[in-house]
Amino acid sequence: MNYSYFPGCTLKNKAKDLDAYARASADALGFKLEEIPEWQCCGGVYPLAKDEIATKLSSVRALASARDSGTDLVTLCSACYNVLKQVNNDMINDENVILKANTYLKQDGVEYHGETKVLHFLEVLRDVVGWDNVKAAVKNPFTGKKIGAYYGCLLLRPGKVLQFDDPENPQIIEDFIKAIGGTPVIYAQRNECCGAYTMFEDSSIPEKRTKEILKNAEEQGAEFLVTSCPLCKYNLVKNKAESPLDVIYFTELLAQALGVKEKALKEVCNA
Repeated sequence: MNYSYFPGCTLKNKAKDLDAYARASADALGFKLEEIPEWQCCGGVYPLAKDEIATKLSSVRALASARDSGTDLVTLCSACYNVLKQVNNDMINDENVILKANTYLKQDGVEYHGETKVLHFLEVLRDVVGWDNVKAAVKNPFTGKKIGAYYGCLLLRPGKVLQFDDPENPQIIEDFIKAIGGTPVIYAQRNECCGAYTMFEDSSIPEKRTKEILKNAEEQGAEFLVTSCPLCKYNLVKNKAESPLDVIYFTELLAQALGVKEKALKEVCNA
């Protein structure tokens, strides 16, 4: 199985490990991530203004590239997933965006109408590989480890567009934790926003949100949290203060469980 792959900017600098662990794990599970050539930043935030078209064009180009290669488009970063999925929805349902985006891209010989399927890496594990097959490939299970999933908001909302999981009661990361042998910890704050986008306006907001998230997870018995969002991880770690809980990318746990973590670490060091 081959997929077009949109890594996004953060996975090329601050989150190289998130990327490397995913690539090594994909190889171990029998599928390939083929990075899209000459991709551009998705913008990190889906533009809500109806007349904001230009900032969506990089996503449309990536989506068209995946279509032209005949593959689905996979990403890891929660922000990239959110933007790509929403822009793809626009290119199917919003006639204004469709007309203006394709008018812009016509000079490049590109026309796109939402033909590409956008997947998060976790969806590939769930819907294509299957949790039973992930479990069968595990060499180093996290037996006895109580792990809290932290979804944040970008993977889940808007629910009708993303259709990633139930935004009020998601299960995909908990099922992932079970597949690698761990015990998922359910806590109320797991799908609440960490406040990361407010940090430049008022740093007290993410500080307060982080405290509530980590305290809630710790009270429910979590030994550490697992996430797929670089911004969430940065925010939770930066503002954790005295909390003993670490925040780890899900791909690191997967790579460790599959026995390919050391291989991935070498790739990060050599990058």
